Amino acid sequence: MIESIQQFDVELFLKIHRGLSNGFFDWLMPLLRNRFFWSPLYLFIVVFCIKQYKKQGLYIIGMIIFTFAVSDFMASKVVKPFVSRVRPCNDFSLANFIINRVPCGSGLSFPSAHATNHFGIAVFLICIFYSRWKPILPIGIFWAASVSFAQVYVGVHYPIDVTAGAVLGSMIGFICSLLFKKLQPEF
Repeated sequence: MIESIQQFDVELFLKIHRGLSNGFFDWLMPLLRNRFFWSPLYLFIVVFCIKQYKKQGLYIIGMIIFTFAVSDFMASKVVKPFVSRVRPCNDFSLANFIINRVPCGSGLSFPSAHATNHFGIAVFLICIFYSRWKPILPIGIFWAASVSFAQVYVGVHYPIDVTAGAVLGSMIGFICSLLFKKLQPEF
């Protein structure tokens, strides 16, 4: 059972990593996974929260940072060492199939910390702002999913890595939103 899931994961990885290969994605996907590319979005969130919600905005920003910290810790320090899965770009059996689009790194693969962190933040923001601004749902999911897809396309994660990261991050984001609402019931 596990072997068939891993085989499916490798096949899907290759369909995305090699099968969807094109010049536009080769340019775009490394950008989408780069933390500096999203800096204007992060700055907008900070400025918006402070300008729109004043003191509560600072609490929102603090909770976003907390959500990120918990997500990153759970993915990188708890699950990854336990599972110890090698990244596809470091897997010797895939060496002839990997297109080097970004540096691979020496870290582990499961789950994707990028996916965990971005889905954690996205779900937190969705849970906090959905009642006030419905478009946050598709925008937040699209943002986190784009970053996650880019991880597979550039060859640093398998599809199951980003899926598990999305699930883990979503759970953390949801729990953090409940904690925020408990601490800030008037929001």
